[in-house]
Order: sequence, then C-alpha cells, then structure tokens
Amino acid sequence: MLIRGDNFIKQDFSITILRKRLLAIILAVTFLFLFVLGRLLYVQVIWGEDLQQKAIDQWTREIPIIASRGKIVDTNGVILANNDDTYTVFVRKNAVNDLQFLASALSKCLELDYEFIYSRLTKTISSEITIKKQVSKEKISKLLDLNLSGVYYSRDNSRVYPYNEFLTSVLGFTSTDGKGQSGLELYYDKYLSGINGEILYETDIVGVEINDGKASYRPATNGLNLKLTIDYNVQQLCETAMQEAMEVHQAKSAQIIVMDPNSGAIRGMASKPSFNLNEIPRDDLEALNKLGRNGIVCDIYEPGSTFKVLTAAANIEEYLQGNNKAFSINHVYNSSRYRYIDGQKVKCWSDHKNGKHAGLTLQGALNNSCNPIFVDIAMSLGKQTMYKYIDLFNYGATTGIDFSGETQGMVLPIWAVQNVDLARIAFGQTIAVSALQLASATCAAINGGNYYSPYLVSEIYADNGIIAEKIEPQLKNKVISSRASKILNEMLEKVVSEGSGKQAYIEGYSVAGKTGTAQKYQNGIIAQGKYVSSFVGYFPASNPKYLALVVIDEPVGQYYGSTVAAPYAKQVFEGIIDLNNIKPM
Repeated sequence: MLIRGDNFIKQDFSITILRKRLLAIILAVTFLFLFVLGRLLYVQVIWGEDLQQKAIDQWTREIPIIASRGKIVDTNGVILANNDDTYTVFVRKNAVNDLQFLASALSKCLELDYEFIYSRLTKTISSEITIKKQVSKEKISKLLDLNLSGVYYSRDNSRVYPYNEFLTSVLGFTSTDGKGQSGLELYYDKYLSGINGEILYETDIVGVEINDGKASYRPATNGLNLKLTIDYNVQQLCETAMQEAMEVHQAKSAQIIVMDPNSGAIRGMASKPSFNLNEIPRDDLEALNKLGRNGIVCDIYEPGSTFKVLTAAANIEEYLQGNNKAFSINHVYNSSRYRYIDGQKVKCWSDHKNGKHAGLTLQGALNNSCNPIFVDIAMSLGKQTMYKYIDLFNYGATTGIDFSGETQGMVLPIWAVQNVDLARIAFGQTIAVSALQLASATCAAINGGNYYSPYLVSEIYADNGIIAEKIEPQLKNKVISSRASKILNEMLEKVVSEGSGKQAYIEGYSVAGKTGTAQKYQNGIIAQGKYVSSFVGYFPASNPKYLALVVIDEPVGQYYGSTVAAPYAKQVFEGIIDLNNIKPM
C-alpha cells in the first residue's frame, strides 16, 4: 500500500509540473502576442505620422514658398517698408550630372567665386545646398535660360525701405532670413512674418525628380500689415530738423518726438545720426547697435528744467485741493539765488544780479526757470507728496509703448531720498528719464490731466483690407484735475510769449512750452562743457493737438535749451501749420 501510494504521489507531482510548464508557455505566448500587438499599434498610431513623414521626405523634394512679409505704412497709407521680388537658389546634387559645369554656370550667372561654389557642391554632405539668397529677377532669368538640372529656386524676403534713412530707429530692420531684428520689425514680427508654404515633387530613391511625377502645393499665408500712428509728412519735418540741428550745433545726437496729447499717438519720432535702412552696416556691430538704437525710448538723461512742469503741476493741484503746504498761484518767492539744504548750497543758473528773479510768482519762476523757487515748492510739499506725483506721471516705470527695450528711467527709491536729493529732483536733477517718458508726462499735464500710454501702431490688417486688430488709445490714469491743467497751460503759454521759450513763438498761434538745460556727468562729477539742451512745447495752448520734445545732446558753442532746442520745435510746428493749412487764432 505504501508503494502504491508513492506511485500516486509521483503521478500527481508530474501532472503539477506539466500544468506549470503549460501555463508558462501560454503566458509567454500571450506576452509575445501582446508585445507584437503593442509594437504594431505604436508603429501605426504613435510612430506612424513620423514614419509617413520620413517616407514622404525620402520619395519627395520640397520647394519652399516664402510668405511675403507684411508691409508697414504710415497713418495715411504711405508705404514705409515693403518687399522686393528676389529668390533663393539651391541645388540638389543627386540630380546633377556634371558638378564642374554647374559650378561654372552658377558662378557666372550669380557673380560668385567658382571655387566657392564647387567646394559647396562637393564637400557639403547635405543633399540640398543653398547657393545664394536674395538673387534678383534678372539673374534668375539667366539661370532659367540655361535649363540646369538639379537647380531650384524659391522666392524669399528682401525687405525694402523706400525712403532710405527715414524713421530708421523706429522701423528697425530684418535679418538676411527676413526675421525682425530691431524696432517695429522685431516687436511685431509674429504678425509681419506670415506662414510659409511649399511645393512637393515626387523623386526616385536618390532624389532625382520623376518626369511624370505629381506635385502638391501648399500656399503661403502672407504676413499682416501694420498701419502706424506716424504721419509721413510730420516725420519728414522731424528728420529734416534733426539733421539740421546736428550740423548747425555739431551735436553728439539730436532727437525729437511729436505726439497727439489727447491720445498718446506718436506722429513723428526721429533720431540723428542714423543710417540707410537699405544699407545696414551688418559688418560693424558697434555702429549698428549705436546708430540703430532708439534713444528716445531706450536711453535716459537728466531732463533739467523741462521737469519743472511736474513740480509746477503738483503745486497747482495741491493748492486747488486745499493743501496748506502748497503755495498759492500768486505767492511771491524769496529772490535769493541760493537755498541751503542739509548744509549744501543749491543755486540758480542765473546770477540774480540787478534784481533779476526778484518778486517772482510761479509764473515768473516758469518764465525765468528759477531753480530755487522749485526747490521751495518741493521742500514745502514734502517727499511723500512729490513722489505721489512722480508715480502718477509714470516716472520710474515704462510707459507701455509697443516697442522693445523701453527703459524705466532712474528714480531714487523714496526711502533713500535725502532733502538735498528732493531739492534737486524739483528742477530735473538727481533723476533720469527717457525722452518718451517726459513727452508722455507733459502730454498728461496739459491735456486736462489724462495720462495716455504712447503707441506707434494703430491697425494690423490683411492684404484684403480686413482688420485683424485695431489699437485704441489707452487711458492709464488721471494725474491732475482739468482745472489745474488749464492753469498750467496758461502759464506755459506765457513762457513762450514772454519768457525763456520765446524762440518757439509763432505769431498768431498760441504756442506753449518749457525749456531745459542740463549739465552732464561723467564718473560721478560734472563734465565741463557738456550739456543736454531741450525744449518741450505744444500748440494750440488752450486745446493742444501737437506736442514736440526736442533733445540735443552735447551741442558745441551755445547750449541753452532756449537757443538750441526751441527753434527746431518752432520749425516743426510751422511745418505742421503749413501742411494742415491751420489758420491763425
């Protein structure tokens, strides 16, 4: 019985082992099946698109169709940036029988070195070789007449600027590949660029085009166009005036910005020196960066007395609000040339001899640009109140203009400001601003108290005229009341008719403004003989339509803003009056 029992045990054990082996085989087969099925699904579903693309690449060759870059036009439709019909020439050497003959033909037609082309054809591993970009129609016609095998052509972007050295630092420029590199070309590149298309040709395994093969076509979508707030005619006046200022005063630079105070729209913006946009100095990066930089937006300077507009506005508004720290409009100030703040002497530009600057009110202080009076105002209002207006007028912050690289300026943090710093800030020292900041802030002070963000583009539209986006004026905040703004306007008008701004006066037209002359600093000390001369003005004073800020850096000889900068604002205003046939008031 024991022996028989042992046999049964042995049989059961064998069956168990057999079942385990069978289960293992079934599991292995199932795993293999699932693996193959998973791989098949991966290849067909996940990897399928990539494999399909590889197959297309292997059996087809594409000719790119470059989208036409969008145009840039002024507010009246004058074309400022356009495209020329040029082409890229490239070779698929698998389809070429005689590389030496081809290199010779290409070198003659394209005016390129033979050895350069032959080296490209023989040493480049890629099957598709770019020979030259931006080839003219005439040269392409010569190549077409030769009917060269393996040579292909595609249209590319050759940016053309019809007016050469015009609006250079604003428009900016593109790379050789047609991508925006600076200015509006860079800021709005995603709209201007468009979407490229292509033509696909069937080829054999080595890339030779099949004679009876089919071709498929995917059209390009052209870029959108920009309509600027810039007025070509106003811009021409600005370009001429700044070129003249550079030559007459042998200045380091000359800049002007013309704005609509009631919207923030920029009508003109010119910087000199500059360069011809059709002859970009790409081989001299230092010159390119220096001349192509839009200093009006990106650079800062101590504004000097043009900043007194803010100090005056702050005092007028605080006086109207009943703040007893503010001086009345008719308050007569101390006629001393000096103010002593924290043991430091702050003086006026004038010597105050023979009763000069005696008995001055705020009007007289603006007319004569008397520094000590604005020191009195700032010290009376105090740091908190002055900084409230610095913030309201958007100093120390970007304006929000549609342009890359805008500076915030330099404003001392309120906790770091000493009394002597505040005294100097009152008349435009110990603070640095951009020309754009100062122009925009002045617009707000004199348009009724409304701060509008400056802007350069008013519309983005397609070739068929459909508007993709319309940019409206953006009201940022209220800076002062309309009553305070009206009083300030009346005072600034007298600065031009009676005071330091007389050289901007135009008979029969109510021009208003403020002059500014600021010493420059190098290595923390005053640079002798180096000044920034400026003038900010507008007209008509009672209902401003045009505001202009002129900034002349390091003029030689005369350096006061009243004599160096103000005449060029007048020149531009007179041009605007003639263009628009504005009648005397």
